[in-house]
Order: sequence, then structure tokens, then C-alpha cells
Amino acid sequence: MSDQMAAGLFKQHLPDTVRFYFKNKNVQHIQRELRELNDLVRPRLRIAIVTETWPPEINGVALSLLQLCRGLQQQGHKILLIRPQQQRRCSDFQPQQECLVMAQSIPRYPSLKFGWPQFLKVSNAIEHFEPDVVHIVTEGPLGLAALQAAKNKKIPISSGFHSAFQDFSRFFDLAFLLKPIQRYLCWFHNSTQLTCVPSQGTAQSLQALGVDCPMAVVGRGVDVERFHPKHASAALRQRWGAGEQSTVLLYVGRLSPEKEVNVILDAFIAQARAGEANRCLVIVGDGPEREKLQRISQGYPVVFTGSLSGGQLAEAYASADVFVFAGQVETFGNVVLEAMASGLPVVAYRYACAAQHVRHEQSGWLSERGDIAGFKRNMLHLPPRSVLKRMGRTAFAAVQQAGWQHPVQQFEQALYTAANVVNE
Repeated sequence: MSDQMAAGLFKQHLPDTVRFYFKNKNVQHIQRELRELNDLVRPRLRIAIVTETWPPEINGVALSLLQLCRGLQQQGHKILLIRPQQQRRCSDFQPQQECLVMAQSIPRYPSLKFGWPQFLKVSNAIEHFEPDVVHIVTEGPLGLAALQAAKNKKIPISSGFHSAFQDFSRFFDLAFLLKPIQRYLCWFHNSTQLTCVPSQGTAQSLQALGVDCPMAVVGRGVDVERFHPKHASAALRQRWGAGEQSTVLLYVGRLSPEKEVNVILDAFIAQARAGEANRCLVIVGDGPEREKLQRISQGYPVVFTGSLSGGQLAEAYASADVFVFAGQVETFGNVVLEAMASGLPVVAYRYACAAQHVRHEQSGWLSERGDIAGFKRNMLHLPPRSVLKRMGRTAFAAVQQAGWQHPVQQFEQALYTAANVVNE
């Protein structure tokens, strides 16, 4: 039923005394007051969020979680944030309560930490906060401690699935761990009332692994004010060594084997050797592969910026001409949305975020997952900058409604379901 129909029925069946109040009010006024009434009766939750990653760490999980937590708090929900200690604090969000555990660097990722499973500290924080639901974002040691603490206290538990760990093994010579990781992930998520996934495709992948708990899709959004073509900088292009007619290809993300940045470099270097001198590749990010990739690209117009955030990242996106993304083990890929919002067409595989938002030969180019040769062809045969700009405008328009409001609503409803709370 539409808001207008609801307002009409509401007005029709009101008692005389209340109908008099609405007598001279139009539909828009009634709709607004209905929404305000809903806000008054909608149950507010006390939510314990448990995560091994949090800003200022730069990754899709941390940044998405920040947006979701801010949205929940704006809706009146109270949040206990349980996370590892960090040297710098995130100034964009202040939870009602916080529990910090000791942090340990992840092997090969010294800038990323996992939380020690300080069971008593986590258990006491949960007991003091009295949450309606415990949401565990990551399945690491801290998440495991929180899972046990919540189960002991018979508190409803939801979980999030954000990283395809079972697919990473082939990139890190850890194939022997594949089966144990799959069994652990199945056990972990099946121990919760509900698992949040970023897409229906991820849900199907988890079901194929044996995860049979209920699942809820909680999508991703993009800040269309922060990421916008207006942030383009001619001065930045000059610092990259890109001229007026140069085509700038951009990659943003971790420099790690599973991101397959080497595929991007291989195609770019092959074209440079073939005489294409009017292109520049900019790689934004850091990680264990950086030194290796820099060695490979010596002598070619490849710029490594390191990790960027805030205005610097938005400027980098908007100043490029096309976004290239070769990863094939993403659960979503937030950077694709950021690139499109910045006015860039995208070269990627037809899955996850790109499959949802990129239209082949309209706002980018998609090859089938596993078709590395096809990905390289799309990257090598780019049209002139004028065409890229036109496609970038199409990409920009396609994501203008892809803000964070709907994902926050999806997350809120998932938590209501896990907590067995009826949202009237």
C-alpha cells in the first residue's frame, strides 16, 4: 500500500476528535506525521558490534561498517563497539560504549591487526551493556571469543561475511588449509541466528559451502558527495606525468596477491612495449606486493601513490579516466562504486559489485570471471578520452541513488530479525 493510500485510510477511520485534528491537513502533512509516529513506536536496539577492523584502517569492511554504524546510531539504536586497540582513533563515530582488546599484526599485513580473544573482558563488556543482539563482523579470534560469550549468555547473534577467505588460499600457497577454513566458516556462521551478506551471489556461495543459517542481504552504498567528478585536478594529473591527451588508468585497493594487480601491470606493460606511449597507470594502495610490483613496473609510466583517504582519494578517482579492477575473490568491491560516483567507466569482471552496477559497453567493460585474456583485451582496447568521459557520465548517473540509506535499513531489519524483535 502506498503512503498516499495509507494516509487516506488513516484519515477515513479516525475517531471524530482525531479526524478534526487532521481536517485541514493535506496528504504530505499526514505522511510526515505517520513517519514521525513510526519513529516513536519503532523499537530501538542495543547492539554489540564486534570487529577486527575499523577506521582509520583503509579497507572495504572497515569503511562500510563505519557507515552502517553511523546510520544505526542516527536511527536511535545504541552501540557497543568491541574492537582491537589502534594507535589512532576514528573521529567520525563515537559509540555509546567501547571495549578495546589487545591487537596483533596480521602476518604479511603489518598495518592490519586482529584482536586477542580476551574472553573475560569481552564477556564483561557484553554483560554490562545488555545488548539485544551481538553482531560479529569478522570470524577471527576476537569474533570467536564474542561468539562464545554471547552463546553463554543466550544473547541472539548475527554475523557478517565480508571476505572470501576460502578463496584466498590459492594466492598464498595455503591450499592445504582450504578444507579446514571452509569447515570453520560453516561452523561459525551456522552458530549464529543470521548471517549478513553483501549480495545474493555471496549467499549462494556460502550455501554451497554448507552454511545453512538464514541469510540477509545487506548491500553497500557510496557517498556521492565525497566521490564526485568535481574533485578532478589538472595539477594532480601533471604530477602523475599525464598530459592533456593522456589516458590515465586507475587502480585502488590492497596490493596483495588475491587482488591480481599483476594482471593489470602485465597488460599495461605489454601495450607500452608495443608503442602505446600516451597512457599512464596510477596504483593507489599498499600491501605486501608493493615492492614486487614496483620492480616489475620500473621504466614504465606507472605511479604508486601509497594509501590515500579522504579528499586525496576522491581527487585521485576524479582525476583519472578509467578504473581497472582485476580481483576475482571479492564479496562486493566498494571501490567500483566509488570510481563510478567519481565519473569513471570500469573495466572489471562480471560479478559482485560490477555485475550489479556496471553495464557492458555503456558504463564500462565486463569479462566473465576467470577470463583473464578477456579482461586484458578490454583494458588494451580502450576508446579515446572523449568516449571515456561520456561513459563516465553514464557511470556517474547510474550510482546517484546508491547511497547508504537503503543498506542501513537492510542492516537494521536483519538485526531485528536476529534479535527476534518485531518492527511494526
